[in-house]
Amino acid sequence: MKLAHLFPTFLLIALIITACCMGPSGTQSGTYSVNQEGILELDCPRCTVDETVLSVNENYTLKHMVFHSQEGDVFALAAIPPDPVAGFVLSPGAGVPKEGHQGRAEVFATQGYAYLVLDVRGNGGETGGYPMNLDLDFQKYLAGKWPQYYLSVCDVSSARIYLQGKSEIPVYATGESNGGRYAAIAAALDPGFAGYIGISTSGFSRAGDAYSGDTRKFLLSVDPVTPVEKMRGRSSWLFHAPGDPIIPCSAGEEFYTAFPLPKKFFTFNGTHGQNEETDSVILGECAQIYAPQR
Repeated sequence: MKLAHLFPTFLLIALIITACCMGPSGTQSGTYSVNQEGILELDCPRCTVDETVLSVNENYTLKHMVFHSQEGDVFALAAIPPDPVAGFVLSPGAGVPKEGHQGRAEVFATQGYAYLVLDVRGNGGETGGYPMNLDLDFQKYLAGKWPQYYLSVCDVSSARIYLQGKSEIPVYATGESNGGRYAAIAAALDPGFAGYIGISTSGFSRAGDAYSGDTRKFLLSVDPVTPVEKMRGRSSWLFHAPGDPIIPCSAGEEFYTAFPLPKKFFTFNGTHGQNEETDSVILGECAQIYAPQR
């Protein structure tokens, strides 16, 4: 059945190889399961990371990296200060490559925060894959293969493990638009995340409940509303522009209501996606938690 209609639409200085996986039990191929309530459980494919240092200054090191696993290479860009106080993993919106957020990563790094931007699978950047296609992912789910949607959630967690392997800091899963959905599920399922930040994003209003059997389980498993109760005790900040032409602000507000405390909802001037105002609010909130901005 068709599922898509249910949802709204260098400079080489050094090369380093590190390892990452979802957890100590991670295997080369990984496994996943979905229970009767649509809650996804992930044991993500084990990966290694190649790092290339692009530039270094007194405030941060800019790196290009590749996460290698049996399920394909995922590329990323990171700006990391010498002694970060916290970190962010950003999953950008559809069609936005990592380079579209390089300036943002550098701004955050200058303020003392490690900032890693993923090249999301199927977003048209260096990372391969197809644009979000729930029909194709459902067929993979039925065949016991990895749906790309699940892998995109795994990528967020793999990036968190990478950052915390560099420095023992709190890391926030961050995402805008469709990337905010991957980040929300990753944050909920991975207790290693300190919190979640979603910009111009929403859930799918538990559309899967209108179906039964495997269809219901799969649709609920990709709906970020389903697991967010697991965020209890960790902070969730959601941002939405009242005039958003792609995902209505009302959908963002509905998504916000699904989150447990502690949580905050911010409106901002803009249309769809992050801007200087959202960055300023995030940095201000973090300054109250960790340290004055540098």
